[in-house]
Amino acid sequence: MLVAAAVCPAPPLLVPEVAAGAAPELADARTACSDALAVLAASRPDLLVVVGAADQDHRGPYPQGSRGGFRGFGVETDVQLGDGEEGPRLLPPSLAVGAWLLRHARWGAAPVEGLGVGEPLEAERCLEAGRGLAAREERVALLVMGDGSACRTLKAPGYLDDRAAAFDAAAARALAAADVAALRALDAELAYELKAAGRAPWQVLAGAAEGAGLDGRLLYEDAPYGVGYFVAAWS
Repeated sequence: MLVAAAVCPAPPLLVPEVAAGAAPELADARTACSDALAVLAASRPDLLVVVGAADQDHRGPYPQGSRGGFRGFGVETDVQLGDGEEGPRLLPPSLAVGAWLLRHARWGAAPVEGLGVGEPLEAERCLEAGRGLAAREERVALLVMGDGSACRTLKAPGYLDDRAAAFDAAAARALAAADVAALRALDAELAYELKAAGRAPWQVLAGAAEGAGLDGRLLYEDAPYGVGYFVAAWS
């Protein structure tokens, strides 16, 4: 069953080498992610699964040892999901950022695997995937990588959309309260229109957390670059 979860944003800018001179702008987010990962380690999981959004070529499971990096962003920083032989596919950016966070935290509490989920995946299939993850081991933890809307300002990737702030506020409330029903109810079509890449990973979390009785804390909430970023810890 699920014993803990950390929710973190997934922009490659979280990696200081990628952000370069802009690295200080997300320093608070990195600190919050480290705090959330400490909650995962304290839960003593038997398995940690990193869940993040992925394009069609990068969906599905990633075994321990899978590798990725940020060469597409101009830096030669490589990462790996735990120890093991290199897998046949490179990690998508969301899982690569998760792997970087784990390396930064010197994760060694449990084996690590990954799951890339497609943005179009309907809610019920996300929930089913989460239930399957929770059943993998007696004590399962999730690191869920995903962003809110990308339409909070005129300069945001998706331009300004008046619906974005309300969507992000609802997501933040759900993550803060470990409200499985509220995450399950997030509108997939609206999330798509607002370019909210976290919707599917968050609903995988909702499926995994059903019946687990976890409490939540929101450790960080902001919208730098016009994109909603949240860090939460469930335990």
